[in-house]
Amino acid sequence: MIEIISLCKNFGDHVVLSNLNLTINTGETTVIIGRSGCGKSVLLKHIIGILKPDSGQAFIDGKDIIKLTGRTLSEIRMKFGMLFQGAALFDSLSVWENVAFGMMEHDHKQKDEVMNRVTECLGLVGLSGVEELKPAELSGGMRKRVGLARAICMKPEIILYDEPTTGVDPIMGDAINTLIRELHDKLKVTSVAVTHDMTSAYKIADKIAMLYNGRIIAVGTPGEIKNTRDPVVKQFIHGEARGPITIGG
Repeated sequence: MIEIISLCKNFGDHVVLSNLNLTINTGETTVIIGRSGCGKSVLLKHIIGILKPDSGQAFIDGKDIIKLTGRTLSEIRMKFGMLFQGAALFDSLSVWENVAFGMMEHDHKQKDEVMNRVTECLGLVGLSGVEELKPAELSGGMRKRVGLARAICMKPEIILYDEPTTGVDPIMGDAINTLIRELHDKLKVTSVAVTHDMTSAYKIADKIAMLYNGRIIAVGTPGEIKNTRDPVVKQFIHGEARGPITIGG
């Protein structure tokens, strides 16, 4: 479903992605791990077409999203749902307005149809009866789940998760991970998550890919990554200060 070929992206003199290659198969959950600031979120933005690379290709269902513009690009983006790192809810809108935002913008359905879908999606993420609340009235975990309800509202084929457990406590983090796994199984979607939380990565992934120095240096199942002999991957997954990854690098 997703194929990244020789993707390169620099910001000024800073090399973020360097001839990066990655294939994500239909229906699987791929988790991209790596240190904070290594380019994980930048990669997600290339997959959805928000950023353009300096060179390389990003195929979504056989179409290079990098070459697309206008309506064709919008149509490809409709395949995606995204859970942003901070949930990115609109503070001035109610929960139901946040969840319904994409449908109201693009689907042109009757309000009762939209409300029914919003109620369904909130039920899928374990939130009922919160439709009229504002984001400020919700806990961090609830905001994440509202963001997830919005991500699935338009029945996407691909869901992108940007640091899904950041900003919540370990118990809520586990609940979010369980929810991601359950939604994957129920909705049969292709999922891509970026995180530096190895507990999350092991729980939700079918496949884990490590991003380091602008490239994917290792890909494997959670079991294969746990048992890696690669010194860089090993240092990262065990959270050790000593090793080939320097504290400042």
